[in-house]
Amino acid sequence: MRHFSSMFNGLARSFSIRRGENSGNGDGREAAEAMAKDAKKNALILRSSGFVNVDGSNNFASVFSKRGRKGVNQDCAIVWEEFGCQADMLFCGIFDGHGPWGHFVAKKVRESMPSSLLCNWQETLAQTSLDPDIDLESDKKHQRFHIWKHSYLKTCAAVDQELEQYRKIDSFHSGTTALTIVKQGDLIYVANIGDSRAVLATTSDDGNLVPVQLTVDFKPNLPQEAERIIQCKERVFCLHDEPGVHRVWLPNEESPGLAMSRAFGDYCIKDYGLISVPEVTQKHITSRDQFVVLATDGVWDVISNQEAIQIVSSTPDKAKAAKCLVECAVHAWKKKRKGIATDDISAICLFFHSSPLSQHEVNLVTTSK
Repeated sequence: MRHFSSMFNGLARSFSIRRGENSGNGDGREAAEAMAKDAKKNALILRSSGFVNVDGSNNFASVFSKRGRKGVNQDCAIVWEEFGCQADMLFCGIFDGHGPWGHFVAKKVRESMPSSLLCNWQETLAQTSLDPDIDLESDKKHQRFHIWKHSYLKTCAAVDQELEQYRKIDSFHSGTTALTIVKQGDLIYVANIGDSRAVLATTSDDGNLVPVQLTVDFKPNLPQEAERIIQCKERVFCLHDEPGVHRVWLPNEESPGLAMSRAFGDYCIKDYGLISVPEVTQKHITSRDQFVVLATDGVWDVISNQEAIQIVSSTPDKAKAAKCLVECAVHAWKKKRKGIATDDISAICLFFHSSPLSQHEVNLVTTSK
């Protein structure tokens, strides 16, 4: 139990220090938000296109987002090194907004989700460590996963409830997907709501780089998703000019036509089968695993998993890996989807075994707006 106890005690000290800095208000969420402010101040958080590599860390993250031809860019992303003041932890997430207020919804979820998750993880870890019926060391991997899954489920429910009550953003007909990863040592925990996708690049026995899809694209036509939606009296069908694009429609209205089955926001159909419950999975990272790509559906609509990892792996400068993938997707849209407005396209490429830069550094690059 020593490892879990030391991890909990270290995190508890971090929280208590920040509570003191916050005039003793003693609120875990505010302590987590203070951690986020400190991390931003110390260049541990990246919220724009660029790359982040912290001195002493093997992680190297490349981020890029490009506005499509539909208006304002509704995609956004975040990478947070030393998540929760833990040297071996990293949080990254990509969010794809939709609807009139989608860009505001995506940014709101990006801002609130990491702190909420950190707070819930700390509370769940504390409760678990104090439970005499749970032996944390007997099955460390299982217990860690249980803690993270419980924390994610609690976080997503709270974030969606807060969003509904947040009057500055009209999220009744707007929402966002959320694909996030927590890397803790040699384990990654993946939580997905919506149709963004995470793909791992790993080396096969014959030495080739092969993709492993870590998430499910939660589209309305998936059998388990369609069953839930139809049981709630909603309809799932394609428009005549969009064959193959299944959308969710209200029982008696030709709206909203949502092309995913899970999302934050979109309260107009939350009583009709749309949910904000994440699928949470874990993956043990080995020396064979090279990097993971998180990208919005703008990439996967035109680029295959195999093509994506080949593009990323063949980019000489890892800092430009996400930009190269996004630009390839933009080019593919123009060839494969003529006459259809290009979607917003965003990607995070997280490398696991990168040689760290000589200095603690975050380099920002200009993004096309």
